[in-house]
Amino acid sequence: MTQPTAAHLAADLATNVLPHALPECGNARAVLFAMRRMGANGLSDARAAHGFFTAFGEAFRRPLLLMRALMADMATNAAVPIAIAPCCCARMTPSEHALLAIVARVETRTDNARLLLQDLLGQRHVDAVLASAAALAAAFADEGRPVAMG
Repeated sequence: MTQPTAAHLAADLATNVLPHALPECGNARAVLFAMRRMGANGLSDARAAHGFFTAFGEAFRRPLLLMRALMADMATNAAVPIAIAPCCCARMTPSEHALLAIVARVETRTDNARLLLQDLLGQRHVDAVLASAAALAAAFADEGRPVAMG
């Protein structure tokens, strides 16, 4: 039996820890970028704000404020850790994938989004956080940039 190489072990580790590919939707990527920046550097991260300003132009304030509110609500209400990868990662954690799926589904498949959010936060009472996710999804949609997950 041959020993696995370091590259093989690293690839297996990346696949297990970061099992999901990045979303194809640019709007979902904007949410992911802001989530990673705010998760690592706080709600007032300048690069996250600049990303929203670049994406939305003068209409950046509402989506940015609602992204900050969603991140604060999740941090306040989470009963379990939420794994967020660094911005340089070319794949997503299960938590990141779940959050993007929640934002993408909250307006059309609310019950499904609620179940995902309950799993993500590790608790049953998630209506306040679900409302934040719905407000963020509506802000993106209102600017013609709906969040979609494939």
